[in-house]
Amino acid sequence: MTVPPVPGHHLEARGLTLAYEARTVVEGLDLVVPDGRVTVIVGPNACGKSTLLRALGRLLKPVRGAVLLDGAELARVPTKRIAQRIGLLPQSPTAPEGISVADLVSRGRQPHQSWWQQWSAEDEQAVAEALERTSTAELAERSVDELSGGQRQRAWIAMALAQGTDILLLDEPTTFLDIAHQVEVLDLVRRLNVERGRTVVAVLHDLNQAARYADHLVAMRDGRIVAQGAPGEVVTAELVREVFGLSSVVVPDPVIGTPLVVPGAPWAVKADA
Repeated sequence: MTVPPVPGHHLEARGLTLAYEARTVVEGLDLVVPDGRVTVIVGPNACGKSTLLRALGRLLKPVRGAVLLDGAELARVPTKRIAQRIGLLPQSPTAPEGISVADLVSRGRQPHQSWWQQWSAEDEQAVAEALERTSTAELAERSVDELSGGQRQRAWIAMALAQGTDILLLDEPTTFLDIAHQVEVLDLVRRLNVERGRTVVAVLHDLNQAARYADHLVAMRDGRIVAQGAPGEVVTAELVREVFGLSSVVVPDPVIGTPLVVPGAPWAVKADA
């Protein structure tokens, strides 16, 4: 169960069109990110999920439309101010060779520093808290290169957490992780939302994981939003067929009751009489 939304920063997209050179990926998209909730974006490959997330983090300039932060066009907000309000963890981030976990997490404090104010007690506390909340304190002195996939991803999330933003954007945070580490990372993200009411927007490939962890699910196809809302209302066999082209049955998850997508059999199998 999530805590009620806490006062923070508000993010939305209006009439958003995004492209890479001449190739339009997203066109005329509107999205209001629910404050203090976990929003998960799903859809087939190349549907615009990660492109949309990049635009929400101002890594990609819109061709038309705008991303708004607290009502102000993101393109007009100073970069440092954005970094104090929006944390973005891209796909497969790379760390400098040999850097320790503590040093990596400390880099999350850079947006809060200036030439007249370097490292402070507040920075120290933010890093220590981020390490503690992500269970990476015992890894602080180890090199990031030495960590397992799940440990490494927790270290990156700790860095984003140390940044102290109200909004956290995660682009496929479970990529290349085994199932145990996927659950470990998603449980961590959920816990950060529950304990602090942080607004989270994540791109996930696994529809069942998305339904399990999201408060608000956004389903995309061909650069547009096909459906959005609570997973229990959005995830249906019809939606799965429309978005993924997959025949399926949707049943309640036997553990927590969220929608569980069971793919249809690729061929009919009958037992011998």
